[in-house]
Amino acid sequence: MKNKLIEMDPILFQQDLIEWFEREQRQLPWRIDRDPYKIWVSEIMLQQTRVDTVIPYFNRFIEWFPTLHDFAVADEEKILKAWEGLGYYSRVRNLQSAVREVKENYGGFVPNNHKDLMSLKGVGPYTAGAILSIAFNIPEPAVDGNVMRVISRILYITEDIAKPKTRKIFEEAVRKLISHENPSAFNQALMELGALICTPTSPACMLCPVNNHCEAFAQGVQTELPVKNKVTKVKKEKRLTAILINPIGEILVQKRPETGLLAKLWEFPSFSFNDKKKISKLLYEKEFQLAYNCRVQLDSEKLIEVQHVFSHLKWDMDAYKGVVTEEIPKSVLQANRLKWVSKEELQSLAFPVSYQKVYNAYQ
Repeated sequence: MKNKLIEMDPILFQQDLIEWFEREQRQLPWRIDRDPYKIWVSEIMLQQTRVDTVIPYFNRFIEWFPTLHDFAVADEEKILKAWEGLGYYSRVRNLQSAVREVKENYGGFVPNNHKDLMSLKGVGPYTAGAILSIAFNIPEPAVDGNVMRVISRILYITEDIAKPKTRKIFEEAVRKLISHENPSAFNQALMELGALICTPTSPACMLCPVNNHCEAFAQGVQTELPVKNKVTKVKKEKRLTAILINPIGEILVQKRPETGLLAKLWEFPSFSFNDKKKISKLLYEKEFQLAYNCRVQLDSEKLIEVQHVFSHLKWDMDAYKGVVTEEIPKSVLQANRLKWVSKEELQSLAFPVSYQKVYNAYQ
């Protein structure tokens, strides 16, 4: 690693960065005040999701749960519905568990120290650092992928950011650079710089307020950083699903298992196959009868094809619509987490994005 810290004037760097941020920062709803609950919610939402995508979700979430207390006592079905479309649903469950702990153990006030924050479910070093610095103006690093990219270029750090141990290098670098007078603006400025200027590809270096402090820019190697060598192998899975209607127009939905991928969300009855299996409507009808001892009849034409990529898995899903030609016994419905719902009732249930696309195609 080549590190430019000893050559840099940290005070001038802080000045240039913060002045740019105060002049150019985006007007975001979680920046209106320094409410630690709102900042906490926004940081959890922003993990692996773009700012523009998060804004309407955040606004709806705060409308539904305006205070920490409101969220702590909310029904799980409602919090999943509020999170619908953001993915990574374990995050909102962990967030509610942590918020309930804050309500019980800290009198409803978000802790303002690293140890207590880190003890809360789902709170890691980045989230703790973001809350402490942004909400409480405490000079604590908040290092995510955005910040690692910026700092790797500024200081010409060539360690592989895919390795967990590398985070410590960046945390220490930020700790030495951070403004103690205005750590809130400093950390937000690093994040903003990574989002608007120091982007993953084609960074706008000539517009960068701190380009005269940047070693990578000086050497013309900014596009070569950060170094990231990890490759995640994605498993492929074929799926068949269907929107099934009964004689009174109700739709059959199924709740996913209590744990695992997309736990406790709703979907339309589906079957998974390995990537080499040839799938068709006849296969779905056969699998449905085997699983639930009941016949269904699907339309000959597909409703829609949907692809969805998770971090470790890719779904290739064919969706149909059809009718259930026999009554499904209540015991079978209960044993398999199946439920008949009206179109109105369906609107209150939380579905993964892939199944929202299926339903949108049906309407």
